[in-house]
Amino acid sequence: MAQRQSDERPTIENFKGIQFTGDDSTFYINFRFRMQSRLKYTSISGDDFGVESFEARIRRLRLRMDGYIYNPKLSYSIQLGFTRGDQDYDDTDVPNIVRDAVIFYNFTDNFYVAFGQNKLPGNRQRVNSSGELQFAERSLVNATFNIDRDFGIKAYYSPKIGSVPVHLKGAISTGEGRVANVTDDGLAYTGRAEFLPLGEFTNEGDYYEGDLEYEETPKLSIGGGYSFNDRTTRSGGQTGKFLSSPLSLKTSFYDAIFKYRGWAYQVEYMQRDVDAPFTTDTEGELAYAFKGKGVNQQLSYVLNRDLGYELAGRYTWIRPHDDIETVEKQTEVVELGLTKYFRAHRLKLQLNAHYQTKDGIYRTDHSGNDWGATFQIELGI
Repeated sequence: MAQRQSDERPTIENFKGIQFTGDDSTFYINFRFRMQSRLKYTSISGDDFGVESFEARIRRLRLRMDGYIYNPKLSYSIQLGFTRGDQDYDDTDVPNIVRDAVIFYNFTDNFYVAFGQNKLPGNRQRVNSSGELQFAERSLVNATFNIDRDFGIKAYYSPKIGSVPVHLKGAISTGEGRVANVTDDGLAYTGRAEFLPLGEFTNEGDYYEGDLEYEETPKLSIGGGYSFNDRTTRSGGQTGKFLSSPLSLKTSFYDAIFKYRGWAYQVEYMQRDVDAPFTTDTEGELAYAFKGKGVNQQLSYVLNRDLGYELAGRYTWIRPHDDIETVEKQTEVVELGLTKYFRAHRLKLQLNAHYQTKDGIYRTDHSGNDWGATFQIELGI
């Protein structure tokens, strides 16, 4: 079954990890794991004195199980997260260990449906695995606007228009994210389309960052989509604080990725609209949904293909709408990254540095900006 990184079905042929197949071939299961060990320093400026923070932890530790039952057309994917940052604990007070638990039915190689909990077909960087990133974390644009995971029904279709590959994705989901126990009055409706005018990337490279394949001909993928979350009870839709009054969120996302001979460039634009962003949370405190827009851009070059060194830069910008300017400021983040790949994204060392500023003013005194550095080791099978 030929597949792509953007295809969420489990791969049956040439799979990595630890594999077991039943004697009668009526079931197959594959086990994988990955972990991210991180050291991070941040200096946050204040009105009078700066504040320093240190982070030393396992950022992600995940176990993944994929396979099929009875027939390869009926497959499944399960992913568990074992660290606090992976469990949405701070907003829900519940250790949400289950990240993915989804069943797929494959009508053809180009058309399949899914039922269960997994990522919605949102912005490219969110759909992209956190294990396939150039930087230790996704951008501030993704953190502010992404629609994350949800429980629901999804459909995926990959036709061709002439010689141009096209990938169409749609979902109807609960709209409350991983923690939902019951469905409220509103649902979330999400759609995404991708066009690859220069053909498919080598080894599905449009869904991992950096041109590690050193594309011999230019490759380009252009995508976009929209999500309407009707009467959600969380400030970010599928994430965020629980609210006493529901909100309806409208999120648009457009992105592109280009690769050629070691160079990689990607850009994302996201925008969220909500009619009345201010409300209160379930404890009676003031809460709001972020309303505004943002842009993230990344440029990288593989310095030495054989040795696996890559240099990357990232510029991120978010601007709040006038409706919430009393509680949010325009924010810009500049980041630099150096990565040493030993086995592509499965084993790598990452060193990042960032500088963040508010209101478009780059300061050197203690008046609101911050900077920091991150070292991370990614290891997995």
